[in-house]
Amino acid sequence: MKRLSSLLKNIPCRTDFPAETEISSVCYNSNNAGDGSLFVCIRGTRTDGHNYARSAYDKGARVFLCEKELPLPSDAVQIITDDCRAALADVSAEFFSHPEKEIKIIGITGTKGKSTVAHMVRHILESSGIKTGLIGTCGIAFGKSHRPTENTTPESYELFRALREMADFGCECAAIEVSSQAMLMGRVRGIPFFATVMTNLYPDHIGPGEHPDFENYKNCKKALFSLSERAVLNADDAFYNEFSAAAKGKIITYSINSESDFRASELSSLENALGKGFMVSHGGTQTPACIPFPSDFSVYNSLAAIAACSLLGVNVKACADALPTVSVPGRFETVSVPGSAMFVIDYAHNGESLEKAIDALKECSPLRLICLFGSVGCRTQLRRRDLGKAASHADFCIITSDNPDTESPEKIIDEIAGNVTVPYIKFPSRENAIKYAVEISEAGDIVLLAGKGHENYQLINGKKIPFNERELVMKYLAEKINV
Repeated sequence: MKRLSSLLKNIPCRTDFPAETEISSVCYNSNNAGDGSLFVCIRGTRTDGHNYARSAYDKGARVFLCEKELPLPSDAVQIITDDCRAALADVSAEFFSHPEKEIKIIGITGTKGKSTVAHMVRHILESSGIKTGLIGTCGIAFGKSHRPTENTTPESYELFRALREMADFGCECAAIEVSSQAMLMGRVRGIPFFATVMTNLYPDHIGPGEHPDFENYKNCKKALFSLSERAVLNADDAFYNEFSAAAKGKIITYSINSESDFRASELSSLENALGKGFMVSHGGTQTPACIPFPSDFSVYNSLAAIAACSLLGVNVKACADALPTVSVPGRFETVSVPGSAMFVIDYAHNGESLEKAIDALKECSPLRLICLFGSVGCRTQLRRRDLGKAASHADFCIITSDNPDTESPEKIIDEIAGNVTVPYIKFPSRENAIKYAVEISEAGDIVLLAGKGHENYQLINGKKIPFNERELVMKYLAEKINV
């Protein structure tokens, strides 16, 4: 329980309120409201919490933070403020007794690689005896606890709640993926980042409901680096100079092609396995390392993690010892049986990441590289052209559904197909597409299932339908073997 006066002490309010009121919970979703709740009316890209205040009232909430007066019964306490999103962050930090002050938080941003770097950071630190939590696309994890997240970076309330749980568990650190949307929507407001990491930057998330243009997208990413005294930056990235100018504290660099604090050289593919070996140069010494992911961009990810962990006192040798056993759900995750093709499940869902994933798998010299992919519906329409062009780096394409939501899968598929220049086939049903891929594949082939990665559902008509690519691949491989 927290007193209302305590929760609102840093929030500018335009109305009086009963300061001694006890608040037992804070919520922004009316489904979570109850007796003693403070309901915060935040505006999203599709919905407005002000429209659900009456529902929260009916469930027991009597105190409301809102940006305008609402038609609620007279016993409802309405506290008017200018920015409910900012208020939600400030209230949540106070409600959970400021866990952000008890944990060293590493924020990771970039167009791609955020999840991999976050998992690498956590794995290295845990291997070094430093309890570390994780918040990102693949969920919230600490110890043996794991739960999914709706967004790459959760709403501020969920973020502070997770940090409180981690602090109580004994975590010393947390690795958090910070999306451009999180910066735009104020989800990390009030987080004093110990360090921030930049992976790379390419045009993405531009369109209705996302960013209006690349400049806005880039500036949201850059804004993260004003929130930390330490920045880990990719010296090879085209936008390095802009990000270094945005960083307000110490800058640590990593690279393959430029002079930097942590530089990789002697890159080579692992024999008989997806993976990469390399040497890390730092402080005049060279340390051999290898990772269970292919391609140069995986080396960049590992360098970013090594550089970040060095700020916590972990040396390069300890990082290198930990990296061979790191795993990331849905990132170059392999599924196969003896005598079959290798199936690779990866989250690559835009043109840049898909092209790099295909090129990385080509390094393994498959007989054929088959790419099964689609694109999400109702947004990111601009992405479909780039996906079609990127998929043309494969030998054969199977164009199918991803998360079509309320948009016609056939329409999405046709928009992609118009940009594919290699032979392809279309399957509106992703399960049928996977079955077909298993049927036509042969030993020596690599089949890339791109776009879904760690996700265990398909979003269709606003509903998440259970869908597990790993299980489907194994199911149809078993059927093929037994035929």
